[in-house]
Amino acid sequence: MDENNTVSRRKFVGGVAAAAGVMGLMPTRNLFAQTARMTPRDLEIARDTLDEYDSYAKISFNENPYGPPDSVLKAMTKAFKYANRYGYPDGGITEAIAKLHGVSPDNILLSAGSGEMLDVIGTTFTQGNRKVIGVSPSYMQVYEHVTSVRAEAITLPLTADYRQPIPDLIKAAKQHYRDLGFIYLCNPNNPTGRIVTKGEVRDLLDGIPADVPVLIDEAYHHFVDNSDYATSVPYVLEGRSVIVTRTFSKIAALAGMRLGYAIARKDIIQQMRPYSMGSISAVVKWGGVAALADTESQARVKKVTIDLRQQTIGYLKGLGYESIPSDTNFFMVHLKKPVVPVIEAFRKKGILVGRPFPPMTEHLRVSIGNPEEMQRFQVAFKEIMGAASVGGSNNGR
Repeated sequence: MDENNTVSRRKFVGGVAAAAGVMGLMPTRNLFAQTARMTPRDLEIARDTLDEYDSYAKISFNENPYGPPDSVLKAMTKAFKYANRYGYPDGGITEAIAKLHGVSPDNILLSAGSGEMLDVIGTTFTQGNRKVIGVSPSYMQVYEHVTSVRAEAITLPLTADYRQPIPDLIKAAKQHYRDLGFIYLCNPNNPTGRIVTKGEVRDLLDGIPADVPVLIDEAYHHFVDNSDYATSVPYVLEGRSVIVTRTFSKIAALAGMRLGYAIARKDIIQQMRPYSMGSISAVVKWGGVAALADTESQARVKKVTIDLRQQTIGYLKGLGYESIPSDTNFFMVHLKKPVVPVIEAFRKKGILVGRPFPPMTEHLRVSIGNPEEMQRFQVAFKEIMGAASVGGSNNGR
């Protein structure tokens, strides 16, 4: 987005070129985030050459397509001088996050992306085969991790308008209270893009036993422009059993660098800390501090993302395809046909789109890329799908 980024990015990349040459290129598992949930086709793509990878329009993983702003690149480049140290200065990342949210540093726990934090929470609160309750589809890593440690995930279906059924979550929490580890709420939800309103969040917290931890995943918080939404951080200040997670992987454009965090009561953070790896590099910590300060760059990304999302949804509607209302940097469009062959058709045209999200087998999740990528998507969509026929199938729920 910023011409100044080009020069700084070259300096930044140049600073790591030697190290990359020594370690060797490792495209098999590192070209994509979310590798643990990759399809066989994704794994095949990951074996492509770097030139082939760079040629794709990458609108599949909800990333910021513009990359870190100049301020963040400069901070990360400066931090390379600590690459050979263990006890390096970290730029005050924990203190900066705490100040942003008006909490104490004791209320913050860092992680390598919020994905690691979700695993930490799952391990912490499902000891003794305790359960997690949430909805499906949502960010399924939470349920996958819990079941991998031999606990149980109870998932409820979304409502007819693809929202999270708060009354049903309250009922399930009361029913399973004796062996409930925590409740998971992704807000806004991935993959649907829909929010849980601030009133619904309060209804949930007021309707369940006060000692039940509620994990509220706010990975897409920064893209919301909806007066019915509010962050749940104030509930931490109220002393509630709420854990809010955030990530630098989305609007801050640091997905490949891995930085996230949790905000919770001090005693909850202390419960989680033994399960945290703490494997976060000096480079990304300094970059994170700069990212928090550069609110102007985030505001630009938010605006262009929302504009492109609405323009793309409008274009698809003109072809006869409805999309689920979204408050994020992605949306889901109803194709009226199975999504898997369509995903492959896009790949053949050099465009990577979202994976399947059962049971929504006729909905395609589309991340918002840059203007050129979204133009490529629109052209390809019309070629692949054409105009929608009247009275198409509706088996995606």
